[in-house]
Amino acid sequence: MSLLELQDLHVHYGAIHALKGVSITVEEGRIATLVGANGAGKSTILRTISGLIQPSGGEIRFRGKSLRGMKAHKIVRAGISHVPEGRIVFANLTVLDNLEMGAYLRRDRTGIAADLRKIFQLFPRLEERRRQAAGTLSGGEQQMLAIGRALMARPALLLMDEPSLGLAPILVREIFSVIREIRSQGTTIVLVEQNARMALATADFGYVLETGSVRMSDRAQVLLESPFVQAAYLGGPG
Repeated sequence: MSLLELQDLHVHYGAIHALKGVSITVEEGRIATLVGANGAGKSTILRTISGLIQPSGGEIRFRGKSLRGMKAHKIVRAGISHVPEGRIVFANLTVLDNLEMGAYLRRDRTGIAADLRKIFQLFPRLEERRRQAAGTLSGGEQQMLAIGRALMARPALLLMDEPSLGLAPILVREIFSVIREIRSQGTTIVLVEQNARMALATADFGYVLETGSVRMSDRAQVLLESPFVQAAYLGGPG
C-alpha cells in the first residue's frame, strides 16, 4: 500500500524551476532512495514533503490525504519526521534535551520514556553521553542524535537527507545498519544519499533524478545493475 505519493510536483525558487513534474510513490514499510547529482532536486523533494517549501504545482498525499499548504509542525504531527542534511542539533543542549525536543508534540509520557529506551538501544553511545552538550559530540554521534531526535516523534515516515555525509567509512556502515534496523521496526524511509551504491544496496526502490525530473525508477537492485546508473553515479561496475 502507498504511504506517500507525489504527483506531478513542481517547485520554483524564483525564476528557477527546481522540480519539473516529479511523481514518486513510496510503499509502506519500505526504503525508497533518491539518487542524482548535486542540484538534481533530491533535497528539494524532502523539504517540500516536510512543508519547508511550498510547491508551485502538483500534489503530495500522505496516507491518502493532501499535504498541500499544511504547516511543517502539522506535517510532523501527521507522522512525518525529517533528518536534515548537516547534522543540525541544538549544540548548547544536552543529548537528552535534544532527544526530548523531538517529542515536543507528544503528551504520552510513558510512550516517550519507552521510545527513549529504544533510541539508547539503537545508539548506545548516546546513552553514555546523555548529559553531554550536543555540540561536543563527534560528527558521527551528532548524526546519530539527529536521527534519534527525529524518531522521538514516532514517525510513520522518516525523511533522511545525506546521513553519511562527511563520516568515516566505519561510521557510514554503522549508520546504514541503523537505517535497516529502523525499517525492520516498521518505519518507512525516504533516503537522499550521495553514496549511491550504499543507498541502492540498502533501499527497496530507487528514483534517479536529473535536473529536477525523474530519469529512471525501478527496484533498487535493478538500478544497481543498470549500466547507465553504474557509469553516471557509481563510478563503473562494482
